[in-house]
Amino acid sequence: MPTPAALISLEDLLAVPSGQMETIQTHAAGPQGELPLSDTMLREWSSGDLFGLTQNAGMGWSPQELLGPQYLILSTQGGVRAPDGTPIALGYHTGHWEVGLLVQAAAREIKSLGGVPFAGHVSDPCDGRTQGTVGMFDSLPYRNDAAVVLRRLIRSLPQRQGIVGVATCDKGLPAMMLALAGTSQFPSVIVPGGVTLPPSEGEDAGKVQTIGARYVQGEMSLHDAAVAGCAACATPGGGCQFLGTAATSQVIAEALGMALPHSALAPSGQPIWLDLATRSARAVHQLATRKLALKDILTEKSLHNAMVVHAACGGSTNLLLHVPAIAHAAGLRRPTSADWSDINRRVPRFVSVLPNGPVAHPTVRMFLAGGVPEIMLHLRNLKLLELDALTVTGHTWGDVLDWWERSSRRQMVRQVLQERDRVQPDDVIIPPAEAKHRGLTSTVCFPHGNICPEGSVIKATSIDPVVVDADGVYRKTGPARVFTSERDAIKAVKGQTPQPIKPGDILVLIGRGPMGSGMEETYQITSALKFLKWGREVAVVTDARFSGVSTGACIGHVGPEALAGGPIGKVQDGDIIQIIVDRNNLEGTVNWIGDGVNTYTPEQGALVLAARLPRADLFPDKDLPADTRLWAALQRVGGGTWGGCVYDVDKIIATLAAGEAALAKP
Repeated sequence: MPTPAALISLEDLLAVPSGQMETIQTHAAGPQGELPLSDTMLREWSSGDLFGLTQNAGMGWSPQELLGPQYLILSTQGGVRAPDGTPIALGYHTGHWEVGLLVQAAAREIKSLGGVPFAGHVSDPCDGRTQGTVGMFDSLPYRNDAAVVLRRLIRSLPQRQGIVGVATCDKGLPAMMLALAGTSQFPSVIVPGGVTLPPSEGEDAGKVQTIGARYVQGEMSLHDAAVAGCAACATPGGGCQFLGTAATSQVIAEALGMALPHSALAPSGQPIWLDLATRSARAVHQLATRKLALKDILTEKSLHNAMVVHAACGGSTNLLLHVPAIAHAAGLRRPTSADWSDINRRVPRFVSVLPNGPVAHPTVRMFLAGGVPEIMLHLRNLKLLELDALTVTGHTWGDVLDWWERSSRRQMVRQVLQERDRVQPDDVIIPPAEAKHRGLTSTVCFPHGNICPEGSVIKATSIDPVVVDADGVYRKTGPARVFTSERDAIKAVKGQTPQPIKPGDILVLIGRGPMGSGMEETYQITSALKFLKWGREVAVVTDARFSGVSTGACIGHVGPEALAGGPIGKVQDGDIIQIIVDRNNLEGTVNWIGDGVNTYTPEQGALVLAARLPRADLFPDKDLPADTRLWAALQRVGGGTWGGCVYDVDKIIATLAAGEAALAKP
């Protein structure tokens, strides 16, 4: 055992340095001047509103400017940056590292318009940082918690006239959208935090998360792993370079009309990015002046537009959790899996970007190719949009797209892409007819079957074409390799167990839904299979969820989850699973069809599974926090994963009342 370091003496630890005592003050002159009070204010204002003026003056705001309209700027800022940008204390991720600059720009604009800006922040974790750790158990529950805190901050500034929400990443931006949707009686604008740039030479932030698996399997050297790991985040701020959950959330915020047109996926730290915060502050001031609130913007029509854009760009499946939650917060009907399925059948995918491709363009190129407005131009031509839906500009999408089509902004950003990267904008956001000719297919499919009677989800575009039959159908029948912990599963993928995962296996990961692990994200498994040479020959079926950058034959969100009595919790090693996914018609099935000896039809298999007992090793994870257990119970009453993992307060109260009544009976 190492020798412990010597204990620091109390004198060395606590003694007051020379000269500090002399600097202590016990009173100070108050701010000079006087509050702009009136007889009416003193008679009618609450003591809190009056004391708020006192505190504003105490923080250094000019007394003469105290009565301007108050605006609240909320952000997910993390870390502490020196004025020159160097780190004093690190944030959890690059996505929130620079957003404080956006807050400053928005605040300056609000002040220039005669307003009084306030700022607060609720920082967010990083799904990439917590992959494969118990930190992932808090990831999805955090979204709800943060939304609650953000809404409390909004309500705690009684005289706020409008809200600016600055956020970037996987849970912080969905939480911000939930918070603003839940306070939609106010004018509000989202400022997406932008994206980080890819390295000129090196791997993107998605691929680099597989260096451990590739090193263990002998597919890269220690030196190459170290170099790749260092270089992947080429700039210090912004979300990852792929269209994962962070980037998709930015796209959805804009498509909903909650963010300025052409604000999603801007390169973090650059003038065009910073300028968007200034313009967003101007927009929220205009909304307040015109008495337009977020409820006028966030409607059934805007939800439709967001879902259509999601399908067109092949967005992260995690938005199937977040969009229904946003709808619920806004008091709107939550879209169902049937709604998503219908839209994905009708809407072609025509954006070529990481991770779906077919070309791995980083997200900054999607921004330069025209971003959301460019996608919506094509969707308008296909008559798939609700053009009279309002945006935070105060104009409808129809007006915005008329402007965008002939705007100098559109011409300039597309020209930058051509000149700097030698990439044609129409090769990133591809005209739909040409995209179809190039073989791009729609995105999300919802397989059902005797393993997932409530449904499941797969990003059909992410299946390697090499393992798809000529008719566009992925067919796989193979033995189940069942795991009840992600840690054991990744060891088997890395070949660090007596029976490693091998080509042809179907990896079944159970007990990782909300009740088992907070519905953890399993990217370390899906990414390893993508970048291992034989990984395309393995399928994954789980009640957990996937990172937005996941690829491969990965079927998640299996319902019911294992710990809720789902049939997936009864699958044993060696059972035979059959997966069929039609990428053209977006139809699929996942069925248990045998025990390794006997073969059954899907209908017979359902009966066999129903007669089985759940696995003896199926338990909630021993490290599952009590906070997450409570979240899992509450969201289950609120509709579960297919309902957005929300807190439906009325249903929760009714369920508690029914439980209390049942317990009270003799």
